[in-house]
Amino acid sequence: MTRQTSKLKSALKTVAGQPSWVVRSDRVQLNLTQLGGHIGPVTFTLPNGHMVQPYHVAPWAKEKLAPGIPPILRVLRGDFLCMPFGGNQQPWHGEQHPVHGETANARWQLVGQITNELGVGIHTQLQTKTRVGTVDKFVQLRRGHTAIYQEHVFTGYHGPMNVGHHATLAFPATPGAGLISTSAIRYGQVFPEVYENPAEGGYQALQPGALFDTLDHVPTCTGTAADLSRYPARSGYEDLVLMAAEPMLNLAWTAVVFPHERYVWLGIKHPKQLAATILWHSNGGRHYAPWNGRHRNVLGLEEVTSYFHTGIADSAKPNHLNQHGIPTTITLNPEQPARLRYIMAVGQIPAGFNHVQEVVPEADDRIAVIARNGKVVKLAVDVRPILEAQTLVTGG
Repeated sequence: MTRQTSKLKSALKTVAGQPSWVVRSDRVQLNLTQLGGHIGPVTFTLPNGHMVQPYHVAPWAKEKLAPGIPPILRVLRGDFLCMPFGGNQQPWHGEQHPVHGETANARWQLVGQITNELGVGIHTQLQTKTRVGTVDKFVQLRRGHTAIYQEHVFTGYHGPMNVGHHATLAFPATPGAGLISTSAIRYGQVFPEVYENPAEGGYQALQPGALFDTLDHVPTCTGTAADLSRYPARSGYEDLVLMAAEPMLNLAWTAVVFPHERYVWLGIKHPKQLAATILWHSNGGRHYAPWNGRHRNVLGLEEVTSYFHTGIADSAKPNHLNQHGIPTTITLNPEQPARLRYIMAVGQIPAGFNHVQEVVPEADDRIAVIARNGKVVKLAVDVRPILEAQTLVTGG
């Protein structure tokens, strides 16, 4: 897609407590925060005129929080880029990154608006300091598409880095209101350490380190099995699992079907760029500030190349994922900018449409989304940016 970036500066508007740039097409209105570069809230207008807002905004978004709360939690909403992904409590080669990196915490600068023959967008930029380099964020909307096309360009960086997108959806309070599925996975595991400690006010339901190959049967701490293909579930608990995608796929996807609301949400990626999906189940299991037991019915669908959520140090060293051939870092080269692409889309579905079974590219700008029960919807989503994506060099 040819970009034409206007130097006209868009005015910031305070949305859900954060100064944000507003980008509108005929089908999508999104807000991009200046602090942290979070996308949200987003309103999609479906073909039947129904408007949906899938993305979560933290319940404390307009509150005055304690000084020690990091920017990422003050802003927390929608989707954002994490570089490096995770907590990053352990330094790596002298680098001490904030939670999910400067890209999710620092103040982005507006380069300009994007206009071209296909639609509109915005170009922002961040000069990082912990590891010196430049990240350019391109967020684009196409006419007639209920989709958000993202590209991040990394320039001037050297060495291994774990990265990820952090899409976070709000679910209806009804148990099992959303149906979750993914493209084929080669490996699934619950985070192998304690994820939430009751002594610190946190509670988890899934068995640490448990392996699984299907979302509908994952071991719990009590010896039973949980069905992660339906959410909300396990009220009062926080859990985190990782699923590595089959690397030979041309594209990989994560899907949530909302049968009552009659729409599907999709996250689409290239598995050679983002090797795994993390599901973060946040359903009232954290009783420390600012969560205070009120962060409920929220699911993170996080596309990553990372060792779970613990940061660059654990991802860059040998670990049981990369020793099994699952990349946990990308390798950045200061001589060649790297490009990371990701698409988020929604589509209207017919009554009875259940879990997504398959996403099939069709014409240049369409996909077929096929349910397990055989029902099909066709969506205006151009996956060529994913299929043609420059592969980021991966390493252990």
